[in-house]
Amino acid sequence: MQVSVSGSTETDPLVLNVQGDLDATTSPVLRAELARLMAARNARVILDLQDVPFLDSTGLGVLVGRLRSIRLAGGDMVLVINNERVLRNFSITGLDKVFQIFSSRDEALTTLG
Repeated sequence: MQVSVSGSTETDPLVLNVQGDLDATTSPVLRAELARLMAARNARVILDLQDVPFLDSTGLGVLVGRLRSIRLAGGDMVLVINNERVLRNFSITGLDKVFQIFSSRDEALTTLG
C-alpha cells in the first residue's frame, strides 16, 4: 500500500493527514513529503495517523527524526492515533512517553490551538 500525506500548509498548527502503511518501503516517501510540507515553517504540527493501518520501526524512525528536527527549530509535533495496533508500537518502544498522542484531531487541536 502506498502512503500519502495531505494538508494545508497555511494553518497553525499545521495539520497533516497520513494515509497508508508506514514501513520500510513507504517511509522514504513519508520523510520526503513531511520535509517538503514543513520546509519553510517552524510550526506546531498535528500529524493525523488515523488512516495508517500499519507502522513498523522504519516508520517510527521517520517520526522520531521529524519530531527532533521540529523541536530543534522551536516547534512541536503531536500525533493523532486511534488504531490499537499502531498505538501498541508506541507503547512497546516507549515512544508513547516521547510523543503527545491524542485519539482525535479535535482533541489535538484543542490542546495545541
